[in-house]
Amino acid sequence: METTRVDRWLWAVRLYKTRSAASTACNGGHVEVNGQPAKPATKVKVGDRVHLRLDRRDRDLEVARVIDKRVGAPIAAECLVDHSPPPPERDLAAPVFDRDRGAGRPTKRDRRELDRLRRER
Repeated sequence: METTRVDRWLWAVRLYKTRSAASTACNGGHVEVNGQPAKPATKVKVGDRVHLRLDRRDRDLEVARVIDKRVGAPIAAECLVDHSPPPPERDLAAPVFDRDRGAGRPTKRDRRELDRLRRER
């Protein structure tokens, strides 16, 4: 096989859990092939560069082998070359939402701030 659809390749190399999630990312404009926005049916071949936004992180990948069926993780790792910068260091100390004792119920603003802090973890 020389080419395959980009959504199938992204799913087969285990970057997305489902093929429909890979298709949704392509339709949402989060995937580029060789610098051009990619639709799910865009063909990829060995040597193509795939740039995508995944989990708030930019990934820059090179197609090393074309596969269109999901395979084990060790084989999937051989099918791509990752040119992405290393992920940023995560702050291990969790942010603390501090309220004075006896201050009463949290306001709507306090609750939204607390929700935002929880999502960032």
